[in-house]
Amino acid sequence: MASWVSLPLLLFLLVFCLSASHGQEENRIPILDFTSETPINNVVQDHQTGRIYLGAINTIFQLGPSLNLEARAETGPKEDARTCTPPASACQDTKPMPNLNKLLLVHPSNGSLIVCGSRYRGICSLLNVTNVKQELYYSDSKGERTYVASIEDNVNVVGVMSTYAKDGHNFNVFLVGKGYGSLDSTKLISTRILQDYREWVVFESIIEASTVQTTPFVPKYLHDFRHAFKEDGFVYFLFSRTLDGTDNKNLTFVSRLCEDDQHYYSHTELQLNCGPQNRYNKVQAAYVASPGKELAQVMTESGLYEKVDTWDKILFMVANPDDDGTDSALCMYPLNLINKRLVEIITACYSDSGKIDGNAAVDIPYSSKTDEFCTSKIARDTLEKFKCGADFLPSPLASKPEFALKTDAVVISKGLLTAVAIAVESDHTIAFLGNHQGEVIKAHLSTTIDVYNKSPVDTMGEQVNKNLFFDLSHSHLYITTEKKITKVPVQTCHLKTDCKSCMELRDPYCGWCVLEGRCTRRSECRRAEEKNGWLWSPMQQCVKILSFYPPNLSCKKTQQVEINIPSLPTIGSSDRLRCDFISVQSEGTMSESGQVTCALPHPAAIPPTPEDQDFVAVPLKIFVNESVELATSEFKFYNCAATVKKAENTPCMSCVASQWGCQWNTHDHTCSDMNDTVVGLNIIKHRQGGRCPQFENPDPVLISVGIKTAIGFEGINLDLYKGRPFTIGTELMRNMEEEVIPEAGPFYTFSGFNFSFDKSQETNVLFYVKDKKSGKKMDSTLNVTLYNCSMGREDCSLCKNAHPKYSCVWCAKQKACVYNKLCTSDPYDTTCPDPQITDIIPRYGPMRGGISITIRGSNLGIHEENIKSISVVGEPCIHQKDKYSVSTSVVCEISPLNPLNTHWGQVEVEVEGGKRGTSSIYFTYRDPIPHEVQPASGIKAGGTLITITGTNLNTGSKEDVQVTVGGVDCTVEQFGEAITCRTGPYRAENVPSGLVTVTVKYGKSTITSIPRAFRFLENPMWLHHPKGSFVCGGRNIVVTGQGFNIIQTAIMKVNLTGGPASVEKATSHNDTVIQFLSPAVNRSYESQLFKAYLLLDNFEKELTPFDYHPNPYFNDLPKKVITETSIIIVTGRGFSKAMTAKEAQAFVGDVSCQVNTLQDDKLFLDPPPTPPSAGSKRHRRDLSLEPGLDLVIKFGNGEWLVGSVHYERKYEVPLYIIIPAVIVPMLLIIAISVYCYRRKSQQAEREYEKVKHQLENLEESVRDRCKKEFTDLMIEMEDHTNDLNEGRIPFLDYKTYTDRVFFLPSKDGANDVMITGKLDIPESRRATVTQALNQFSNLLNSKTFLINFIRTLEGRPDFNARAKVYFASLLTVALHGKLEYYTDIMRTLLLQLMEEYVHSKNPKLMLRRSETVVERMLCNWMSICLYQFLKDSAGEPLYKLFRAIKHQIEKGPVDARVKKAKYTLNDTGLLGDDVEYCVLTLQVLVQGEGPDVTPVKVLNCDTISQVKEKIIEQVYKNLPYSLRPKVDSVTLEWRPGSTGQILSDLDLTSQKEGRWKRINTLAHYNVRDNATLVLSKVLHTQHNYDQNQENHEERNALLEDDKVFHLVRPADELDEIKSKRGSMKDKSMTKAITEIYLTRLFSVKGTLQQFVDDFFRSVLCSGAVVPPAVKYFFDFLDEQALKHDNVDEETIHIWKTNSLPLRFWVNILKNPHFIFDVHVTEVVDASLSVIAQTFMDACTKSEHKLSRDSPSNKLLYAKEISTYKKMVDDYYKGIRQMVSVSDQDMNTHLAEVSRSHTDKLNIQVALHQLYQYASKYYDGIIASLDDDPAAQSKQLTLRLQQIAAALENKVTDL
Repeated sequence: MASWVSLPLLLFLLVFCLSASHGQEENRIPILDFTSETPINNVVQDHQTGRIYLGAINTIFQLGPSLNLEARAETGPKEDARTCTPPASACQDTKPMPNLNKLLLVHPSNGSLIVCGSRYRGICSLLNVTNVKQELYYSDSKGERTYVASIEDNVNVVGVMSTYAKDGHNFNVFLVGKGYGSLDSTKLISTRILQDYREWVVFESIIEASTVQTTPFVPKYLHDFRHAFKEDGFVYFLFSRTLDGTDNKNLTFVSRLCEDDQHYYSHTELQLNCGPQNRYNKVQAAYVASPGKELAQVMTESGLYEKVDTWDKILFMVANPDDDGTDSALCMYPLNLINKRLVEIITACYSDSGKIDGNAAVDIPYSSKTDEFCTSKIARDTLEKFKCGADFLPSPLASKPEFALKTDAVVISKGLLTAVAIAVESDHTIAFLGNHQGEVIKAHLSTTIDVYNKSPVDTMGEQVNKNLFFDLSHSHLYITTEKKITKVPVQTCHLKTDCKSCMELRDPYCGWCVLEGRCTRRSECRRAEEKNGWLWSPMQQCVKILSFYPPNLSCKKTQQVEINIPSLPTIGSSDRLRCDFISVQSEGTMSESGQVTCALPHPAAIPPTPEDQDFVAVPLKIFVNESVELATSEFKFYNCAATVKKAENTPCMSCVASQWGCQWNTHDHTCSDMNDTVVGLNIIKHRQGGRCPQFENPDPVLISVGIKTAIGFEGINLDLYKGRPFTIGTELMRNMEEEVIPEAGPFYTFSGFNFSFDKSQETNVLFYVKDKKSGKKMDSTLNVTLYNCSMGREDCSLCKNAHPKYSCVWCAKQKACVYNKLCTSDPYDTTCPDPQITDIIPRYGPMRGGISITIRGSNLGIHEENIKSISVVGEPCIHQKDKYSVSTSVVCEISPLNPLNTHWGQVEVEVEGGKRGTSSIYFTYRDPIPHEVQPASGIKAGGTLITITGTNLNTGSKEDVQVTVGGVDCTVEQFGEAITCRTGPYRAENVPSGLVTVTVKYGKSTITSIPRAFRFLENPMWLHHPKGSFVCGGRNIVVTGQGFNIIQTAIMKVNLTGGPASVEKATSHNDTVIQFLSPAVNRSYESQLFKAYLLLDNFEKELTPFDYHPNPYFNDLPKKVITETSIIIVTGRGFSKAMTAKEAQAFVGDVSCQVNTLQDDKLFLDPPPTPPSAGSKRHRRDLSLEPGLDLVIKFGNGEWLVGSVHYERKYEVPLYIIIPAVIVPMLLIIAISVYCYRRKSQQAEREYEKVKHQLENLEESVRDRCKKEFTDLMIEMEDHTNDLNEGRIPFLDYKTYTDRVFFLPSKDGANDVMITGKLDIPESRRATVTQALNQFSNLLNSKTFLINFIRTLEGRPDFNARAKVYFASLLTVALHGKLEYYTDIMRTLLLQLMEEYVHSKNPKLMLRRSETVVERMLCNWMSICLYQFLKDSAGEPLYKLFRAIKHQIEKGPVDARVKKAKYTLNDTGLLGDDVEYCVLTLQVLVQGEGPDVTPVKVLNCDTISQVKEKIIEQVYKNLPYSLRPKVDSVTLEWRPGSTGQILSDLDLTSQKEGRWKRINTLAHYNVRDNATLVLSKVLHTQHNYDQNQENHEERNALLEDDKVFHLVRPADELDEIKSKRGSMKDKSMTKAITEIYLTRLFSVKGTLQQFVDDFFRSVLCSGAVVPPAVKYFFDFLDEQALKHDNVDEETIHIWKTNSLPLRFWVNILKNPHFIFDVHVTEVVDASLSVIAQTFMDACTKSEHKLSRDSPSNKLLYAKEISTYKKMVDDYYKGIRQMVSVSDQDMNTHLAEVSRSHTDKLNIQVALHQLYQYASKYYDGIIASLDDDPAAQSKQLTLRLQQIAAALENKVTDL
């Protein structure tokens, strides 16, 4: 138990793959299935009838319990649009759209099926459960209140049936949990009624609770609902969500509602943690069930779950890490524990200020008012009254992460678990776990978790649907995958026919029914309740025979045997036992002690003893009731006579030492069964081996070959053999035996034998001894060692090194090492000859020495101390004693060579005794000189094989050489005249590196190098397609990128966790593309265990995403007969998982046929146009097949023979009939027709083809350019997108944003006092002024005063439009602290304005321009209210659009002087010349900021200032624009050599063309690709024209004439000479060419289209987040329009357009620097203006009549305008249908804005500036107040006069 609690069991599914035999057996399992044509979304079961309902895309299927189709209802496709509001007939631009089933619920009480789809905003219908064809209810005209599901594909919906009580009536309802889609309502949970009642309609959401939603306007929780269920008066929802909008990490929650809670006051969420550190944080599926007795006990004893009973409900949940799909887990949560924790959370909030044990435990999701919650104090004893909440209590509640309910992972599985179902069998709990590969794994949940099997389903690797459930009898499981539902049995016990295989199942369902001989469920075994009557499979215990008595028997005897079987069940009187010994049967009896007694077979029936054994094992089987096998074992019959075969040299000892109890007879040398009646000295009993006659103790034990040596030995126990002769022999005596000579006493002598043996230095010789008289072997343990001195001792020194025991000597006469008695000369005076040197390795060494050489030869001493000296070319060589080999080799380290000595010479070795050996081979000193390295560059990861060439490189040996490249080790692979080595990884960060030195080191002292020889480049980046392969492999994988030409080895590798890797080398390889064939992998492994890698040299990176899919399945070909024009249709499953029609191949015979279409379940093939020859076959599998042509499908490496086809026979018409009847008349008709037609149309046809060809070329060119530019832009934007994802969008803070929107357009711009915040007020008056301004602020908060103030100002003629705008902005800041009041003033003024326009002016002109203060107030109000929306939603697509425009413009030349660009959207800003340029990558070093260089892409036609801008943007990309250095504050220095050059726009080197001077570019300075430039800051900004000019005369000369140009001179400034020369034809050509460049506008537009569309969608999508201010204001306009008869829909549309898109969005779009900290250049501004104009055109109702004379900018987006107009209409319509924003909600929102930002604004400055207007128009204001009775009653005149006196320090008429 402890092990299970402490460590989750990591169970690799691989271990439990079924064996082949299992697979064969399971093929016999009756499996029922049903296949849908479209993917299945939901499955539900009717628990009364067992019917199954499938909710698939566009179809609802009604199936019987056996999955037979009973009925089907088509639900789609439907004519719909994403923004369509039902009914569809009222929508425009609809198209057929698929209907995904979102919710499927059985409503049992009235026999209906609730079906909710994704069309028409998720409207539901009711179908008849007995016939789903019959629709009981559907209505699409009841409005938003009946929208249940979501139109978003990725939004999950769950539901559960319930009841609702009202007015004494009980209603059937269903509760729905739904995530948030961009066009959905924000309600997360709703209660839907199923009948009309009073004002309620079917499917209406009847509980208007605003609490459980994603906040009114910002969806930030990303709910993913997975399960809903009811239990004990509560409704539970299981889902994952994020904590808030700041972190995307999902967490799993269970929420609970009281079922009778009619306001959702009780909604409380509890976080569920699964696994260590909540690793498995995202729920996938769940199942609620009671545990078995065994599991309940285990859970209780673990201490993790408190007490668990079998009647308790457990929530079983599978979850995975949301950032890692490598594994998943099953976790368990008792509902009692969940409820207990929820009560703790509720109690903490109601009674303890939201704390448990002093720590904050309660979170308040879906609300921003966290400070006001959990403040009530309810006594704990009264809590019971409010367990379902109340309107005065806080809700909804949630646990904080620290108080999550934590449990261990019970089962951990590789891959993604997607479904779970739980069953209990005989107190045991089994979990069925579905995974994303279509498998259902079975796990027994016990003390230790056992994953024991998988369900036998062929699912083609498709994910198991989360709806996994049992049939009504719980004997079968319904498994749903993508398009298929399968009914499989929960167990397959009956397939196992013996106890062993039944136990191997380890299936808790199964056990061995002993007395019936079957593998069954317990309930199917009649005597299962008897002891040992049913043996449970996981116990792994069969009925076994434990022992026999006697345990064995001689094969010559027979008797009864008692068999001990402990686990035998009780054998009744009616049961019959039988014992079978092979073919012999005997009746068995059972004793009272439970033992079975049987008769053994007669000796004649016992099989013979095998040759290599001394026993025979006879199988014994025990049967009950004739046919049921109880147990089996083997009984051993021994044969004593066979025991001597085990050791023939010691027959007596082998006999009496055997386990059988045999005895030995010395008279006849026989071994027989133990017989106590036979006695005598000649009988040696069992275990009396010491009495055996034997020979032992040979002397000597060491003998030499080649000489006859006498051997003495001892004989014992030979009393019975006195006087009898013996012979001795051995195998090496070549079948010769010699007589043994007896000596005194027990001793004997053998005269010896002249042995010969030359296979090794020594060998063992085992002698046998025979009784000469009988010829029988006696026991002999005579074992001696035979040795040969000459083996392995070829010279004198080796001979003398032999161990003295061998007595080996070097015999000079024989020149061999021999046994001393075999040497004919005097061996003792022999001295070894002089050393001989036969080889020197290596034969070359460096002049400085320091390498080791090996000297090979003979007689080079016996010990390392024998070597006295070594010299090489006269220089001493240091002996390396640890590497010395006796006599044969000496290793020494050479010394440096004296430069005065010769470079070559002999090697001399002196050994002890003054003997010297001199080599005949010469050793040479020389210095290696490397010259060149190829290739000269490689990747940072290493693995590049470089070749070093030079002179004398093969000096020394491979072991002496070390190569480094820029300090990185390079492993030497080949050593010779050239050295090849493989680079290691380059660790430095500056990549690409500079040219680094390649160093070759020889030994310890010689270092050579090649400077600036090699460069490390960045590891390649790549994209790949396709993204998957079948397991058979062979699919062409294309990897694209750049810089592949430096890669030498490209390999695609597929690793398997714990298994073999599969590898494929690249099939083709160039600089930008590498192609591989995907490796084939072992299909027995599961594909989630595969990981694909790309190995480019040493750079290994996972190829992701890349998935392996199971091989496709092909059905038999139904249609065998084909024609040349027919279509062959091949059916099956899984085709499109990893194949396309272009890649697939098909063959009819040997002839290829085209694959036209490839769908997941169908292939459409065109047969060969001509039938293949009759004998054409292709890999014929089975010659017995019917005659025909093989149809073979080939996907990569996989080939499938899907059938045999033959062509339809045709009746041939004789040729002599065909020719006159058909051919001749046809040719005549054709000839005449062609002749007539050609004369009329030949010329026109040529002209048409020419024009058509030109247009096609132009269209293709523009298309290709758009595609290329868009691809390039997406790749270049990737880094910026990553920056955005990391939160690096440079949003301005609120104050700066409002300053720029309100005051940047003013006449003072950035110096406006409202932006600087500086007031010139003397210190002595500040306190007075501050107090007066506060009084003035109070006065402005009087509505009467403020209305009079504004009316007075607007009535003055000198109060112009600019003043009105500025005044309104001041007023916005001054009243920012009370935005509710500001809004009230704005409404009042707007109502007055509306009255004025409706009655006396054209209503359509209202809000068109800022002609009044209130119009600017509205603009400012929108800016304030939409700031957060900009940050949360619209800001990102706007910023991406801005960045994309900037990138696209800067990709081509931009003329710095005329502000025109090659790539732009604005025709007036289009660069009319085709400027030649190329892209350079500069390596920029920033002075004072470290050694790292930054690569920056620029154009060689860029001016120096443009280059600086691009460098600053790249180097400081993580800083907002305002914090970056400015162009004028930096200098750029180029260092091409030892000296540097300052680059500037104009200097004395600038080129002149007449009076014109060209601005310097990088091309002017001849700066090359990869040049290094230094950017440094200057203390004092200089004009960039004179950055490198030091004397004033030069600077003045440069500035004499400002006629400078960059790329093109202005058209009106052309030289007069050229103008005079040019003819009218030239001028017209110039104009024509300029117009041709307009195609670039289209190219740029196509490139940017995605970004423009994304921005428009973010702004004009009512289904997404709509700011409350927009809904509030649009409703205000709608309300007012209803009060006036002359305001039609078009006028309302114009009002809304004027108030929001034109007044706010166009302003932000044209001025991105209002919201972002960026710099907008003129060329970027020109393109933004085109998009802004398009936005304005989209918002107007009038139709734009376009002609060829229309501006290019209008024509550019003409096609999209209608789409955008539709978006605007749908946006306005969608907002109108949204839930209204009440005044209270709006005021709450405004108050929050005021609270958050007011203290940051310059309010005092605003009040001071406002007072300037009051002072200027003082008299008029006073007069207006005097005329207003309300103002008089409030003494407003007096208050203004007091303020004036204080502020102006003067005496008034007060």
